Amino acid sequence: MNVKKIAVFASGSGTNAQNIIRYFSGSRDIKVDSLWSNKPDAYALTRAAALGIDTFVFSRKQFYETSEVIDKLNERGIDLIVLAGFLWLVPENLIDTFTIINIHPALLPNYGGKGMYGMKVHRSVVENKEAETGISIHFVNRVYDDGEVIFQAKCPVLSNDSPEDVAQKVHQLEYKYFPTVIEQLLLEKIK
Repeated sequence: MNVKKIAVFASGSGTNAQNIIRYFSGSRDIKVDSLWSNKPDAYALTRAAALGIDTFVFSRKQFYETSEVIDKLNERGIDLIVLAGFLWLVPENLIDTFTIINIHPALLPNYGGKGMYGMKVHRSVVENKEAETGISIHFVNRVYDDGEVIFQAKCPVLSNDSPEDVAQKVHQLEYKYFPTVIEQLLLEKIK
């Protein structure tokens, strides 16, 4: 069986990226091939490099106005792109070429869309006194957080929870489920 290759895209600290890399480090079937970032100072790059993963940084121009990123991903034989805290809207040509999934720190369609990420989501959940929140793993389409949902997991939001408490609970769900959903998607071909 051919080894399935993942390219992880991240803009931030990279805890999810690191978790995914570690999860697949012993796999014979799936390999994290590379980590890509739009921010040269993203800590995700440091985490990936420390784990022996090739890293690439690209500019807005390269991403939106050229085929450089797509060409390099094709050269590397990428089977799946995983967005793990990547904040730019993915261009159409990339969506048309690759299967791309994203993780969102809320139960979509709630608290999704442009500008809704990280602590902004958790603050909104607490301010609106939601009883639960969670994660959504979804296919990426041409609209922020709008693609078909593949998987959701929930956690309670207690009346005295701070946004930081909620973030902690949501991170635990991300670490637990994101790698296993990726694995199912690649090995069992969830469609």
